[in-house]
Amino acid sequence: MDPRAELSAQVVTYRVDLLDQDAVDALVHEVRPQWVFHLAALSSPAASWDDPGGTIATNATLEANLLGALVRLDPMPRVLVVGSGDEYGRPAGRARRLDEDTPLRPLTPYGVSKVAQDLLALQYHLSHGLPAIRVRPFNHAGPRQAPQFAISSFAQQIARIELGKQEATLRVGNLDARRDFTDVRDIARAYLLAVAKGRPGEVYNLGSGSAPRLRDVLARLLTMTRAKVALEVDPLRTRTAEADVYLCDARRFARLTGWRPRIALERTLRDTLNYWRRAERSAA
Repeated sequence: MDPRAELSAQVVTYRVDLLDQDAVDALVHEVRPQWVFHLAALSSPAASWDDPGGTIATNATLEANLLGALVRLDPMPRVLVVGSGDEYGRPAGRARRLDEDTPLRPLTPYGVSKVAQDLLALQYHLSHGLPAIRVRPFNHAGPRQAPQFAISSFAQQIARIELGKQEATLRVGNLDARRDFTDVRDIARAYLLAVAKGRPGEVYNLGSGSAPRLRDVLARLLTMTRAKVALEVDPLRTRTAEADVYLCDARRFARLTGWRPRIALERTLRDTLNYWRRAERSAA
């Protein structure tokens, strides 16, 4: 079967197992990309507790295979490696904005795996001259995000309650955590700017610089529905360990590119809720 599936005159997709070094080498040699956006990873911090070794090994190995193939190209492409604010874990001292010089102290196996990806990119830059740029996006949300993430989970449950597909109880985790949310569309714009203007070997935080409590985020979502909803803490939605606050300092990236988030949290919440309303109606 041909791995290519033409979607339009401009877009062609390829399927490859990134854990298969030979397959990755062959595809990279065939495509010979100029820019690479590397986001592939097992991406759920919560799920990483179920298989810590698998999460770390998978995320490190698939990136090592990709970078190993890219350095064999001439010229080597610019590559953006997407890390995570989870790399910072629970910083020592008082709560503050986290800049790129904050020591990495990951709390989850997922966070460890993203540190590994981050440092692999740096290592390939230092040892092979690969023009790798690294970013550490903090929490982001928006339409089409998987429901294992907080805002998407809240929105999907509200949509299901409105349709009578779920009892009027919204199951939540720790609502006292403070998280720095940016709309995924602003994050995607940042990725494009980063690969175009970022300095190889450098790392940049991406975030809004504001960290509301999840309780307040949920309250704003609930103003967008007429459904009467009760809240219930679900032990399965609470983490073994998590940081109280993630607050991003993205000034380094802003100085370089002029990037700022454009989409307000209110729009992110409304668009995400409307996405789940459509998805749940079509699945009825």
